[in-house]
Amino acid sequence: MKRISILILIILSLISFSSQAENYQANSQLHEVQDTVLKKNEVDKSIKATSQETANSSINSAEKGVNRFISFTGFKNVTYSHIIMILVGLFFIFLAIKFDYEPLLLIPIGMGIIIGNIPFYQGEGINIQLGIYQQGSVMYYLYQGVVKGIYPPLIFLGIGAMTDFSSLISNPRLMLLGAAAQVGIFITFLGALYLGFNPAEAGSIGIIGGADGPTAIFLSSKLANGLHGTKNLIGPIAIAAYSYMALVPVIQPPIMKLLTSKKERLIRMKPPRSVSRFEKIMFPLIGLLLTGFISPSSLPLLGMLFFGNLLKESTVTKRLAETAKNSLIDIVTIILGLTVGASTQADVFLTSTSMLIFILGAISFMIATAGGVLFAKVMNLFLNKENKINPLVGAAGVSAVPDSARVVQTEGLKEDPTNHLLMHAMAPNVAGVIGSAVAAGILLSFLM
Repeated sequence: MKRISILILIILSLISFSSQAENYQANSQLHEVQDTVLKKNEVDKSIKATSQETANSSINSAEKGVNRFISFTGFKNVTYSHIIMILVGLFFIFLAIKFDYEPLLLIPIGMGIIIGNIPFYQGEGINIQLGIYQQGSVMYYLYQGVVKGIYPPLIFLGIGAMTDFSSLISNPRLMLLGAAAQVGIFITFLGALYLGFNPAEAGSIGIIGGADGPTAIFLSSKLANGLHGTKNLIGPIAIAAYSYMALVPVIQPPIMKLLTSKKERLIRMKPPRSVSRFEKIMFPLIGLLLTGFISPSSLPLLGMLFFGNLLKESTVTKRLAETAKNSLIDIVTIILGLTVGASTQADVFLTSTSMLIFILGAISFMIATAGGVLFAKVMNLFLNKENKINPLVGAAGVSAVPDSARVVQTEGLKEDPTNHLLMHAMAPNVAGVIGSAVAAGILLSFLM
């Protein structure tokens, strides 16, 4: 009996121990589950916090991106100066399309002015390579052809291939009218000196009177390029020169009428004589030698002018002549006009100096026109009746080829519908091209 009792106690003890063990295991599992739930909750909270931070960071980044985008737009950076220059560009395009004023020049220049004055962010130390003055931009590298004086000689090559010097060869004395018209260059040079420009800047401004854009660009790129104590006046001078070239039909007629009488405007000139092929071939060769020895500094321009003319007159290089007077000059004119226009950034161009250059340029051009007309009248004092010169022809002494010659033709026909002066006017007109280039060479040799 005693053994049975002991056995029962042992069994009961084992049962109790087993139950306690099961309870302990259950409690352990419960604690593990609770720990897992707690850890999961903590992870969920951490994920939520991280997600919130990420969302906030994304919002901040997006906000910064939007603000940065707005700061780079033209609307944020526009000024009244930009708007004024854009209107000027649109006005140039209007003149070219509406009135046919030098459209091949004014449309590229007008478009260039608009491109150059689209406002953009220009923070200190930041170069986004957009502006024509920002190194690395496409326009900057295209503009180097202006700054280095590369485009003007190429333009002269094309002009030479297009020009017929027959009228000048047949009546050489008309070359004096082209020379007389250059008086505007030197008078304006003196005026610019008086107004405080240094000699190099004054020489560059004076050349505007020749109404020859490529020559003005060439000279200003050498003398008024922002180096050696000078201001960078290439843009204002180029725009002024091309503007007055385009406005020849507006500026010249009042001066021509003011300085001539009705009787003088009715003068009929003898028809030009026929010029042989030999004379046409010899002219560019002799002209190159003479002008080159007189003014070597003008060789980049006149060398290319006479070379282009020889390509034309030799008749054995027709392909080269056609390329020079068509494809080449068209491509260069597009790039030149576009870059010259783009150089008129409002912060660089809209200055009192630019406005003064435009005023001096206008005066120079008017003096040049008057000089040619008055010198024709002086020449008539020494000529017999048969060889008299119609003073209107003197106005073509400026080198705006062929616009000033066309103006002479138009004004002559207004007085007498049967009096055609175009061929006579072409002589001083092409002489003016040579004369302005020689004048530029003389100024260059004196002022460099």
